[in-house]
Amino acid sequence: MPNAAMSRLDHPCFHGSARGRWGRIHLPVAPGCNIQCNFCNRKYDCANESRPAVTNYVLKPGEVVSYLDVFLKARSDIAVVGIAGPGDPLCDPQRTLNAIRAVRRAYPGLLLCLSTNGLDLPGHIDELAESGVTHVTVTVNAVDPDIGRRIYAWIRMEGKLYRDREAAEWMISRQREAIVKLKAKGFTVKINTVLLPGVNTDHIPDIAAEVAVLGADVMNCIPLIPLSHTPFEDLEMPTKEDVDRIRRAASSYMPQMYHCRRCRADAAGLLHQGGQGDMLVQACHL
Repeated sequence: MPNAAMSRLDHPCFHGSARGRWGRIHLPVAPGCNIQCNFCNRKYDCANESRPAVTNYVLKPGEVVSYLDVFLKARSDIAVVGIAGPGDPLCDPQRTLNAIRAVRRAYPGLLLCLSTNGLDLPGHIDELAESGVTHVTVTVNAVDPDIGRRIYAWIRMEGKLYRDREAAEWMISRQREAIVKLKAKGFTVKINTVLLPGVNTDHIPDIAAEVAVLGADVMNCIPLIPLSHTPFEDLEMPTKEDVDRIRRAASSYMPQMYHCRRCRADAAGLLHQGGQGDMLVQACHL
């Protein structure tokens, strides 16, 4: 592992210039989710897929540091420890925060980041800052409730289930609040947006314009991977030409990330390297 503390500019996902030198490791510690998106089927145990939210194993709280010990003994190019699933890290916030704090104690020089849908983020920003997190990704797929209602089947907030337009209104409101509070606390903020043909693709510039006003730093437009047994299984994956066109339009408002690899929840190594799968399982059973 690195001998010195990492600079914020060494995060390979937020800064493309770092991707050839520095890698990341994702800790799959968060299996639950507080929303249901119409493009997600919640099946995360799949060794043959490389996409967000996939992992072969969910780490137990006591396994986090021992897993890092095994992996980092063999690597000197890891700059970032992140938590991005397989569910939402703030669905069970104490589980996630305990993992972050354990990493901070064991490896204080590494960057810490979190990827979330933002629904439960506003109430935990102070704790994340105190725990050493510097980078947060918020997935924003709509800033118009009439579009959001087509994307979110339901959300669960403070023990209550919301559906349809009300769910979308809450999602958008909480995401706006979270981004403003993150920037006020000095976080580096990336916006992930899933490109859903016929649903939100024409809406992407509006998203970019709004999150720019809120202070976000960079935007990552991610092409949909259609999944079976979901309401959006029949949508087509956006073509490279579609993605390029959408990114050009969004870049008028927000700097764009062009090197995303749609990482698994257990991804580790340089960005061009895949998820860890079997190695993660083996390390946790040593």
